[in-house]
Amino acid sequence: MNSRQIKVWAWIHKWTSLVSTVFMLLLCLTGLPLIFHHEIGHLLGTEIEAPKMPADTPRASLDKVIASASALYPDRIVQFVSTDPDDDAMWFVTLTPTPEPTDDFKSIAVDARTAKVVGQPPTDEGFMYVMFKLHVDLFAGLPGKLFLGFMGLLLLIAIVSGVVLYAPFMRKLEFGTVRRERRPRVKWLDLHNLLGIVTLVWAFTVGATGMINTWADLIIKYWQYDQLSVLLKPYQGQPTVPVAERAPVQKALDVALASAPGNKVSFIAFPGTSFSSPHHHTVFLRGNEPFTSRLLQPVLVDAQTSEITASPRLPWYLTGLLVSQPLHFGDYGGMPMQILWALLDIATIIVLGSGLYLWLKRGKAVAAAPAPSAPAHQPPSGAVGVPSLAQPVTTTKVSS
Repeated sequence: MNSRQIKVWAWIHKWTSLVSTVFMLLLCLTGLPLIFHHEIGHLLGTEIEAPKMPADTPRASLDKVIASASALYPDRIVQFVSTDPDDDAMWFVTLTPTPEPTDDFKSIAVDARTAKVVGQPPTDEGFMYVMFKLHVDLFAGLPGKLFLGFMGLLLLIAIVSGVVLYAPFMRKLEFGTVRRERRPRVKWLDLHNLLGIVTLVWAFTVGATGMINTWADLIIKYWQYDQLSVLLKPYQGQPTVPVAERAPVQKALDVALASAPGNKVSFIAFPGTSFSSPHHHTVFLRGNEPFTSRLLQPVLVDAQTSEITASPRLPWYLTGLLVSQPLHFGDYGGMPMQILWALLDIATIIVLGSGLYLWLKRGKAVAAAPAPSAPAHQPPSGAVGVPSLAQPVTTTKVSS
């Protein structure tokens, strides 16, 4: 790679890094507690658990569960009922003022065995809520998500350009070298590059999955327009089936589970809501393996007759979204993977922080450095590139 190409890649790397670094640092800092959200919830007392009972305790009818939750807010309607993938001893009933998507919702935890209300987890307050909102959309809704998605794209470009620049930088150094005898800035530069290349795959994976997750709202809307609307076209314009005319929800669940033996329920969308039609209960099933438990299979069940209308396979783009979500937070491998994700996250925070340090120190170094005496077409003696991963790159004179 000639000097002109190096300059182009350095320019790309510098500006993509400079623009995205502060936001990526924020995402790493807020993402760290989110990796352990269940554990932190237990410590803070915000995690609701079902009472301990024998494993063979019979389950209550889902209709009784829904009735218990609805009794707390009789003026609201049921949009969804769902279960926790790690604990199916509870149902979570989502109640809203209208069937349309809204941030005004109540989530009621109900024991699946006794149909008694266990609690109402806080949805818009507390430390974890602030961390989650900052990490997902900066409290700015869809525009905030898309902005963070763009920052994620810049991060990926910065990583790729950093890899391109890493080879010429390490030409005269052994891999992993940290020149401890040199000035602090040189030591931080070496550590910065070492951690950057070590966390390369992880940073790229988390950056890419995070970017995909910011498109979730748009992907779901496209799926509804592209495929779900075709299935529901015969029911278009029909009024929502009144609650009094609906068959038992438990029957709809039983019919859906019988159509896919071995699967479990993830959530049920009620008639008239965004994931269903005015005429259906849409039951979303999941597998029982670590990977398949993240994939969903929708089953449309007629709300009046409890007959299955359709069971379409999810398109590839929605499957990609569902797979990327748990991979982003390290939810596939239990505590060992959570710890690994946390360690890599901390290493990335060091990479990001050291990149900012190197950039700030660079300004002082350039101001104090004498003018180079070498020809204009050659870099000055002792010059090194700063090919950090996700950090600014420039060419500057570093003295020992």
